[in-house]
Amino acid sequence: MVSRLVLLNLWVVILLCNSATSVWCLNYTKFRQVGDLRLSRIQKHLDSLNKPPVLSIQSPDGDIIDCVHKRKQPALDHPLLKNHKIQKIPPEMPKVMVKQEEGAKSINISENDGHIRRGAWQIWHQGGQWCPKGTVPVRRSTVHDVLRANSLYDFGKKRRGSAPLARRADAPDVVSGNGHEHAIAYTGTSSEIYGAKATINVWDPNIEVINEFSLSQIWVLSGSFDGSDLNSIEAGWQVSPELYGDSRPRLFTYWTSDAYQATGCYNLLCSGFVQTNSRIAIGAAISPLSEFQGSQFDVTIVIWKDPKLGNWWMGFGDNTLVGYWPADLFTHLADRATMVEWGGEVVNSRANSQHTSTEMGSGHFAEDGFGKSSYFRNLEIVDSDNSLISVRDISTLAENTNCYNIKSGSNNQWGTYFYYGGPGRNPECQ
Repeated sequence: MVSRLVLLNLWVVILLCNSATSVWCLNYTKFRQVGDLRLSRIQKHLDSLNKPPVLSIQSPDGDIIDCVHKRKQPALDHPLLKNHKIQKIPPEMPKVMVKQEEGAKSINISENDGHIRRGAWQIWHQGGQWCPKGTVPVRRSTVHDVLRANSLYDFGKKRRGSAPLARRADAPDVVSGNGHEHAIAYTGTSSEIYGAKATINVWDPNIEVINEFSLSQIWVLSGSFDGSDLNSIEAGWQVSPELYGDSRPRLFTYWTSDAYQATGCYNLLCSGFVQTNSRIAIGAAISPLSEFQGSQFDVTIVIWKDPKLGNWWMGFGDNTLVGYWPADLFTHLADRATMVEWGGEVVNSRANSQHTSTEMGSGHFAEDGFGKSSYFRNLEIVDSDNSLISVRDISTLAENTNCYNIKSGSNNQWGTYFYYGGPGRNPECQ
């Protein structure tokens, strides 16, 4: 038995992760001395998190995907879900409302549609293996995953202050100065929101230092924006070296019922989210990716409240059900949402006393347009009748448009959409 795990100082090694993806990734690993007690605590936590698998699949990118019996998955360890029975009845899918908008502002997107490829998938599928029926895929967590976090308590959690908080009744405040910067679109407050949907193209933005990240996501929100009871359900793609140990874009989820204080986590790194799909691994890398002035690969994400049983479901791609957040996890979201946000977020740690060069989206500004900028298209919300309705009026917000910006529009093909992102540090962004 190894009595002590001895590691060196923090360093970064650049590796070519997988030639099939043409993406350079960073293998971020903390090398430092770890005492017996801390190592024991970490291992105990991992033993409770990594459930005994029916089958384990080695992904080409180095991940291990454990196929865990669905009734043994981490979600059911939650105290509020002690007697929870996994929902077997399929949720009622939101109804699609088809309506052409007259007088919508238009850009010439139709000629680019041939360059869009639907349904970016996941790298662990490339070996032709899937989890068997009755199991769910869970990305295995390792000691190094935990060591990259500030502490065992922080592992898998967002740092407080990363959440949008309201500075006015109808606008989120992304709290400038806390290191998190955004380019987002949002709805006004409403008492009749039961979900949201969007299609997002996937890129591999550069991350400058290990504790920074870049993400593109949907937020479904309710509660007090200036208190400690904010409820949030989130999903999208992110690049987070600290969380995953590399710079690959990955499908992720998040939830909290107390403004990111103690509840909730990323993916399945705590109990809560009930997975039902055997072929989509939350936290696994997405492939293929969008190419600059080339093919664009996008994913569709929908989050909505099942009108019959009240759970918040997540769909990925062409109405593929991934799983759900039980209504029992929430206070305000147990009923409905009051705001939806779509967009990008980065961490600016100012490690060298200057603005980070961590990119948002594709790393290009919104005005560069299709094939160069990152986009959200077909923004929709779910109403009280469980119908998907195109968002007509959105507001946009970016703290520092010299670093990252956002520009919205609408037309018949893409409904309401926006381009967003940027390179971070540049001559105008210091």
